[in-house]
This record gives sequence, C-alpha cells and structure tokens, in this order.
Amino acid sequence: MQSLQHFVSGLGIALQPENLLFCFLGALCGTLIGVLPGIGPVATIAMLLPVTFYLSPVAALIMLAGIYYGSQYGGSTTSILMKVPGESASVVTCLDGYQMALRGRAGSALAIAALGSFFAGIVGTMLNVLFGPEFARIALAFGSAEYFGLMLLGLSISIAMSSGGMLGSIAMVIVGLVLGSIGRDINTGYGRLTFDIPELSDGVGFVPLAVGLFGIAEVMRNLAGGEGSGNMVKAVGRLWPSREEARRAVPAVLRGTLLGTILGILPGGGSILAAFTSYGLERRLSRRPEEFGHGAVEGLAGPESANNAAAQASFIPLLTLGIPPNAVLALLVGGMMIHGITPGPTVMTERPDLFWGLIASMLLGNIMLVIINLPLVGIWVQFLKVPYRLMFPAIFLFCCIGVYGVNGSVFEVYLAVGFGLLGYAMSKLDLEPAPLVLGFVLGPLIEEHLRRALSLSDGDLTVFATRPLAATLIVLALLVPCLVLLPQLGSRRREIFQEN
Repeated sequence: MQSLQHFVSGLGIALQPENLLFCFLGALCGTLIGVLPGIGPVATIAMLLPVTFYLSPVAALIMLAGIYYGSQYGGSTTSILMKVPGESASVVTCLDGYQMALRGRAGSALAIAALGSFFAGIVGTMLNVLFGPEFARIALAFGSAEYFGLMLLGLSISIAMSSGGMLGSIAMVIVGLVLGSIGRDINTGYGRLTFDIPELSDGVGFVPLAVGLFGIAEVMRNLAGGEGSGNMVKAVGRLWPSREEARRAVPAVLRGTLLGTILGILPGGGSILAAFTSYGLERRLSRRPEEFGHGAVEGLAGPESANNAAAQASFIPLLTLGIPPNAVLALLVGGMMIHGITPGPTVMTERPDLFWGLIASMLLGNIMLVIINLPLVGIWVQFLKVPYRLMFPAIFLFCCIGVYGVNGSVFEVYLAVGFGLLGYAMSKLDLEPAPLVLGFVLGPLIEEHLRRALSLSDGDLTVFATRPLAATLIVLALLVPCLVLLPQLGSRRREIFQEN
C-alpha cells in the first residue's frame, strides 16, 4: 500500500509540464529510432547525454528512459513490413509478423504488436511498483556461474524449438558462437579470427548481421522467386485484429509479459533473450504449431510482449541496486552521475522524487506510445501497396544507410551484403537464422561469465556443480536437446514442424 502511495506522488511529478513534455519526446524519439535499423537506443542515448546537462535530473532520465522502451515499440514496424529488424529484440518479430503481412494481415500484425507491447509495458511498470525490491533480490541470487547456466539454457531451448533439423540447428548455434568470438580478447588484447583485418578488431556488429540475414536476404529471396514484378502482399487487410486473432493473442501476451518480467531483471540482453524464449514457449504450447514461421498470431504477440516487459523490468536492478542490466541502462547510470546522483539503494530514500517520478513516467510513456503507434498503422501498411520492383531498391538502400550510419563504415555495408548471401543460402538449405542470431548474442556473455566464474574459483570446474541454481540450469540445458532426441518426441517434433 505504501508503494502505491509513493507511486501516486510520482504521478504528480511525472505530470508536471516539463517532465510530461520530455516523456513524450523520449517516447516519440524511441519509436523513430526503433523504426530505423542501425541507429539503436545505445547510439541515440549516447548522443543525447550532453543535452541532459541543461535539464533537470528527473526530466533527463524520463526522456532517456522513454527512448529505451520506446525503441521496443518502433522496432516491430520494419520487422513486420519489410523483415528488417529495427532493434535487436525485434528479430523474433520477423519470423511470424512478416508472414502475417505477406498474407494480407499487416494491419492486424501491427495492431497486435502495439497493443501487446502496451499491455506488457503497463504490467511491467506496475510490477516495478509492487515487487521491485523482491525482484532485485532474485537478481542478487545470480552469480557468474548461474548466468553461464542461464545463457546455456537459452541456447539449448533455441536448438530444441527450431523448426529445422537438430544437426542444422546445432550448426547454426556454433556458427553464431564463432561469429560472436571475432575481435580482440578482453583479457589478453589479442585478435581472434580477425585475419589481420583492422575493421574486425572490434568484432562483428549486430546490425550488419541482423540486417543482412533478414533484410537483404529477404530481398534476394523475393527476386530469385520471381516476385520482383509483383507486390509484397496481395491485400493489406483490416487494421484491427479479428475476434479470433484477439482470442489467440491474449494468452500469449499474458505469458510473454510474465516471462519478460522475470528475464528482464537479469543482466545480459534480457529483452532479446525474453523474446526468443517466449517464441519457443508459444510454439511448444500452441495447438497449431505448424503455423509458426507462417504467420502465427502467438508467435508475434508473445515475443513482442516479452521484450517490452523485459525493457520495463530491467529498470528494477538499476534503480534498486545500481546495477545496469544492459548497455542502454549503463548509459542511464552515466546520466545519473552527470547530475551527481549515485545509483543504488539510496536513490529510493534520498531522491524519492527521481525514483517514483521515473517509475510513474513509464506508465504515461506507454500510454503515449500506444497513442503514437496505433494511428500510424494505417500509414505504415500503405507501404505494402507499393510494387515490389519499386520497393526492393528502397529496402536495400534503407538497409545500407542503416548499417553505414552506426559507425560510418563501408566495410560493415559489405559485411551486411555478405550476411545477406549467407541468409539466402541458409533459406535454400532450410536452415533457420534464429539459432545463429541467439548464439551470436549470447556467445560473448557465455564466455564472459564462464571465465569470470573460473577466475573466482581459481579454475575449479566444480563451482558449476556446487552451486545448486547453476547446476540445475546446466542440467536443464543438457536435458532439453536430449529429450527432443527421444523417438516419441522426435517423431512428434517432425509432425509439429512439417510445413502445410
């Protein structure tokens, strides 16, 4: 009850004209950078940090936070319309959201994504209010050994849930792990798999990988399939979900919200891990698993809700413990320190106006985001009426500009084209890109936590067995693929993922 009273006082702070204005600007800016592939919230917040010198601490953090969770909304737009993920957590949205657009359900897909994100954002905010300190204690129970087990379990689930063959999925995960290891070793500084190419010394960027595998590869597939003279879709469809689509989306949104909230408090890419895990869970629970990858409503609603709930929940360890769960919130820590605020448990007691004002602004920001996004659905779907022979050069140029805009590197544009060729070859071999992407994202984190755990234990491998939570997660990670290999489950898996 006391938390609700504090939240009400925080609403009064968030509703002040200055704070309300910067909440709207943050939400709008986040939507726009989510739509544009390559920019991302990290680069945007980094560029805007100097601006916060001239703002009050509350207004500055409200704006920066709005950019972060607003980008989760906008990232779904290009994923659904052009299969180009505008933001890393939107990669999963490409799988079924784009297929819904191809089947004349683009309006429904965009509306489901916006409404699911809105619900997850609101619930995530209220869970911050009611259970923030309790969730933070859960995060404290995770050390490096536990994070290693969690990331390993995420890879294991992606292999088991992949619609391709087991060996192909494992191969894709390995390719992703190898790509993620390219660059300079953090401890030694020596280059790994750089082949003396200076541009690879900092590793392969996520943007050229995702844009190439999904955006450019999709252009190649359409052109190779003779779709260059046709339209992207035959019909736009209704701009609001049907009753059947809403009935299927609601349970997925609820599960995605809960899952995203739990995973969002853990460091290491909570949004993208939540989206992938939600997709696998929905495919396993669905009565129509054969639809996944072909326009399943649950495959869109669950991950979109999960990544937005994770974005909201990630503020819990930041505000209660001073621990930023990801790179974006690490920049918010910098913004707090610019104004002389030390992140940690003392923020709640020493600066309640900042703590509760920021939490309350998330509620207002999510309302603003759904107001911003829903009217734009009708505008976005008009892009689908453009003949593809005119659209594909624009998509390709859009991808190249997005990739080049990150670091101003022509090499990364070539890299994106190379990944596009890889994605096209994978489609011909019936290999899914999702396990590769998850391996690429989680690979560096797995290595980091493995090395850290071994360093803290003086190289003793039994640290993964003597810590109960870590041991449980690792055992589960080993069991999941083994269960799929059982004859009964293996035959059932082939039936589930057989195409219509």
